[in-house]
Amino acid sequence: MTKPVAREPQRRNARSNRARILATARRELGRNPDTTLEELARAAGVVRRTLFGHFPGRAALLEALAEEASEVLRGAMAHAAEAAEPADRALARFTLLMWPVGDRYRMLLALARHDLGVERVAEILAPARAEVTAILERGRRDGVFPAHLPPAVLSAGLEAMVVALLEQVNTGALEDDGTRAAAAILIAAGVPEPSARTVVESVAPAVLAKSVPAE
Repeated sequence: MTKPVAREPQRRNARSNRARILATARRELGRNPDTTLEELARAAGVVRRTLFGHFPGRAALLEALAEEASEVLRGAMAHAAEAAEPADRALARFTLLMWPVGDRYRMLLALARHDLGVERVAEILAPARAEVTAILERGRRDGVFPAHLPPAVLSAGLEAMVVALLEQVNTGALEDDGTRAAAAILIAAGVPEPSARTVVESVAPAVLAKSVPAE
């Protein structure tokens, strides 16, 4: 009797190709949301047929990216809450945890204007946005943050700032493991610079040791 051909190497290769396609799509679409599937296939080092074997069309690829981003962001947020933690430390912790997965934000926000739609992106980012808004509200009540802007408005501004800083990292203008960004976010939220740096320095070691990797 003929022995069945082992299919595990083929499955491993398929999983590897899928992961490489998603990683390439995340990078390239973050740079240029108009990148075509043919261009993505070339950048990923696979033939067009292989890409379409995993993702029958652009919509399927983008939804896979959206699901991946949602899962990774939820994983990072699972470490965000610390009981009774002062709001400035909570905001620094959240920024440091989000930094390694920040490219998901960039990619999703870029695609919101093109394919995924603003509502779908807002659905994915809603937990993170709500968390920051809640931290800012608590900090304002406790006198940690000044009441110069409504919490939801300030949260949106801080999100845009993080995205802008990530862009500078990608261009090579900034090198950061998240600590500089966290200090900048605290300062923008109204914390004096010396205090912001002290807070980040106290929070960063533990957070960086357990932060979710970018890939």
